[in-house]
Amino acid sequence: MNTQMAGRTPLALTWQRFREHRLAVVSALVIGFLMFIAISAPLVEAMLGVDGRSVDLFSRFLPASSEHPLGTDELGRDLLVRLLYGGQVSLFVGLTAALIAAGVGTMIGLLAGYYGGRLDAVLMRFTDGVIALPLLPLLIVLAALDLSKIGLSDEILGSENLSLYRIIFIVVLAGWTTVARLVRSSALALRERDFIKAAEAQGASAGRIMMVHILPNLASPIIVAATLSAGNIILLESVLSFLGLGIQPPTPSWGNLLTNAQELIWDAPTLAFYPGILIFITVIAFNFLGDGLQDALDPRSLNHRRGN
Repeated sequence: MNTQMAGRTPLALTWQRFREHRLAVVSALVIGFLMFIAISAPLVEAMLGVDGRSVDLFSRFLPASSEHPLGTDELGRDLLVRLLYGGQVSLFVGLTAALIAAGVGTMIGLLAGYYGGRLDAVLMRFTDGVIALPLLPLLIVLAALDLSKIGLSDEILGSENLSLYRIIFIVVLAGWTTVARLVRSSALALRERDFIKAAEAQGASAGRIMMVHILPNLASPIIVAATLSAGNIILLESVLSFLGLGIQPPTPSWGNLLTNAQELIWDAPTLAFYPGILIFITVIAFNFLGDGLQDALDPRSLNHRRGN
């Protein structure tokens, strides 16, 4: 097997290792499918001939039918369409916040790891301070802040997407620390390597060394950390929305769909089941995908799990 692998490119070897992790492959397909059907929400809405925001109190709690494949909610809105639009919001929040948090953490970790010294000490103590904060109470306090007190215009305060962007901002504030520590530890090791010393001897600037020579070598841990955090962020958004502090109606998300269903759990249990199972499947899929990417991008972790 080693002879067969010797002539392959690193990308081909990575793909082969990823394919061997069957749960990760299935998870990637599940996430891709969820993203596809969420993006297709307007098309599904048009095909069914319904309006996901239109209230029809005469059609409350209808059972599944050809017109409403999953039935209707407490306001007579099509549940399938609401779930698809909610998936757009929840997946957008999870992926966007994960990418931004990874970018912030990468920048801080690079600066700390490459320069070291006092800058490293200050940035890492700040990171430790953020890590030490109790996450959920902090997110609840930040989400409950009255934005009108900080001078935002009425136009911004009246935007339907304000709660969405606020959740992303809040999650990013607390979600960059893991990537920062991973990047910092890797950058500390890389800056002592011969190719970094050679670049410095040739007069390369610190910015060029970090961006061209160090950052590409950190892609693996950054990708894995961002993938794993995406599922956690979707879960956090759902928790905040469930508490009434996340995405605010009429914008749907899986979290606030679950919130709206909590008082109807005995009368219409499917209203809570569908968003709950989607959150569960998505978070599990991102976790398995992260494990698979870790094994594919870092063969040492795969060998460790196999006991080699």
